[in-house]
Amino acid sequence: MKKLIFSKNKNLQILVVRGLSAKYSNMEFDVLKNISFKVASNDFLSIIGSNGAGKSTLIRCLNRLVEPTAGEIYFNGEYITKLSKGSLRKSRRNIGMIFQEFNLVENVSVLDNVLTGRLGFMNICNSLLKTFPSADIDTAYKIVEEVGLKEYANTKVSLLSGGQRQKVGIARALMQNPKILLVDEPTSNLDPVAAFEILRLIKQISKTKNIPIICNIHDVSLAMKFSNRIIGLKTGSIVFNGTPETLDERKLKNIYNDT
Repeated sequence: MKKLIFSKNKNLQILVVRGLSAKYSNMEFDVLKNISFKVASNDFLSIIGSNGAGKSTLIRCLNRLVEPTAGEIYFNGEYITKLSKGSLRKSRRNIGMIFQEFNLVENVSVLDNVLTGRLGFMNICNSLLKTFPSADIDTAYKIVEEVGLKEYANTKVSLLSGGQRQKVGIARALMQNPKILLVDEPTSNLDPVAAFEILRLIKQISKTKNIPIICNIHDVSLAMKFSNRIIGLKTGSIVFNGTPETLDERKLKNIYNDT
């Protein structure tokens, strides 16, 4: 199995992507074309671009929810592009995912939703029965408090606001104790105040828990505010890869202009 030898530097590269391409079976063209980049352990990397640029596809290729058609992905030194289903399941335990549409179970409590973040660590029988160890339940309560939902722990998710639901999604991802967080349009269904709060929370988690973030986001101002690096996608290709300070008006126009 392929492996990369990673530096011992405290800001080591936890993710390396080389020549990644992807397409869907119902499309003749590549959605992603020869994508290459690296993510260090202290990075908050935002991915920006127009609708259809390939942002969500890129996020989902990184944990193989979408299968790449070419290229290499190394996560934490392991070559994951061709892992078997069993090995991929183990690798995904270390990759937290926060979804645009929350992907929560609406008619059960906040705590029960958060606990589902441990299902990938359980045997099939306990997973089906959802019988969680007491240590996991204690951890879930702690994380629910960390994201500011302590008083809602036993409240059905269906009764929460959009911002609160996204906090549940964040807490569920943290239950995995992940080494990286993939975040797919976390603010698209939120008002500006809630959107800012969610990005502030994700940034805080990244710093305090030392978890690198890859965030697909449509709001450029939030990307500029919270990221230390930004990738700009245009029709499936990287046309910008740099710091927020170097993303000037000319480069933004190149990312979002169709001509």
